[in-house]
Amino acid sequence: MSKNSCELCCARCSAELMPGKGDFYMVKIEALADPSPPDFSEDDLARDHKAEIERLMEQMGDLSERELFDQIYRRLVLYMCGPCYRQWIENPVG
Repeated sequence: MSKNSCELCCARCSAELMPGKGDFYMVKIEALADPSPPDFSEDDLARDHKAEIERLMEQMGDLSERELFDQIYRRLVLYMCGPCYRQWIENPVG
């Protein structure tokens, strides 16, 4: 079965999922860039702030708004069949 052939498919194996049957899981993943305050050194504070902002703006110039936003925050919703979910939940990064 191809990934696009069913209305709601498992994100891992593409099995068709049937809403209301209780046989799949909705997994929400939220990723945030490091939320702690930045650590500034004396050298950082002594820099020309305007030049630093211009440097950063130039560095980001080729990135789309979406690419920039994805570096800070990303939220995904995945649907998985029971067997795939049980494998994934035991080792989500593997």
